[in-house]
Amino acid sequence: MKKLFVIACLFLSAQFLVAAPVDSGKDTKKEELTPEQIETLERIENRVEEIKEMDFSEMSREEKKEIRAELKTLRTEAKANGNGGIYISTGAIIIILLLIIIL
Repeated sequence: MKKLFVIACLFLSAQFLVAAPVDSGKDTKKEELTPEQIETLERIENRVEEIKEMDFSEMSREEKKEIRAELKTLRTEAKANGNGGIYISTGAIIIILLLIIIL
C-alpha cells in the first residue's frame, strides 16, 4: 500500500513540472516592442558593454559599489521594458506543495 501511495504521489507531482508550452515550430505572434523600448534597451546594452570593458583593479571600493548598484538598476529597467516571463505567486507555490504533500 505504501508503494502504491508513493507511486501515485510521483505520478501526480510530475503533472506540475510543465510550466511553459513547448514551441511547436509554428510562427507565434509575439508582443512587439515600441521604438522607445528598443532605444532604451540598446542604451542599456551599450552601458553594460562599457562597464564590462572597465578595469576594476584600479577602482576604489566605493566606485565598485556604485557600478554594482548601477548594474542592478539597469537590470530592473531592462526587465521592465522587455517582455515579461511567467510568474507564480508565493501562495500558488505553497498550495502546490501542500497538494503534493497531501496526495
